[in-house]
Amino acid sequence: MKRKPLAGKTVLVTRPRDQAPEFSRQLRRLGARVLEFPTIEIVPPASWDSLDNAVARLDQYHWILFTSANGVDAFFKRLARAGKRPSILRGLRVAAIGPATAGRLRGRGQRVHVIPGEFRAEAVVEALVARIGAERLKGLRFLLPRAREARDVLPRNLRRLGARVDVVEAYRAAPPRDGAIRLRRLLEDEAVDAVTFTSSSTAKNFVRMLHGDRAQRLVQRATIAAIGPVTARTLRTLGLWVHIQPDRYTIPALARAIALYYSS
Repeated sequence: MKRKPLAGKTVLVTRPRDQAPEFSRQLRRLGARVLEFPTIEIVPPASWDSLDNAVARLDQYHWILFTSANGVDAFFKRLARAGKRPSILRGLRVAAIGPATAGRLRGRGQRVHVIPGEFRAEAVVEALVARIGAERLKGLRFLLPRAREARDVLPRNLRRLGARVDVVEAYRAAPPRDGAIRLRRLLEDEAVDAVTFTSSSTAKNFVRMLHGDRAQRLVQRATIAAIGPVTARTLRTLGLWVHIQPDRYTIPALARAIALYYSS
């Protein structure tokens, strides 16, 4: 029987607890021993007011943009709480940053009008320009429910083109409570071959929980895998070397890239 490419390798997954299982299953199918340690918890915003106010006046928007599945979940929870049906979005155009976010929207019966070829904020703007035209973006109103910690690239670039963008906090990506000691002990006690990061938040919290320089020491022998260029850039800024980055910024592509790295 052909040996699986990750046989004998221990891989640390830092995704949120409810998002880790599928990634872990893919890694295990490739032979890996998987340790799950979420470095972020998805928690409610400090206040729902801005999102609830946006939900109350959806008829004022032309587009709604989702940059994560978490944003989708938070938005539709507040939509239901306001007594509104998902069908109210039929008058809006919907954009998703990538296939996972689009899949979550389709699972809720929503049509997705724009998905960029590259799954990052800059590419969302490029895809919108290609579909609508730069001139026609002027004056259009966009709703962007997202994490408080998200980058400003998407709203900033749309505003430069003349669009009106309302950014509302839908959730926060917070470090797990009392997780620092457990994470340090895990890295000290286990022979971790690879550490995976699927967002800048997972990277920032990982380093924060290990008090900066200590993170470099604890993972100096490990392979670092980033889902895409934004996460990779964050890791480098934090002083961690990135060994693996897939061409497509998806979980299946990241699992394949890790397998390829250890197969070569």
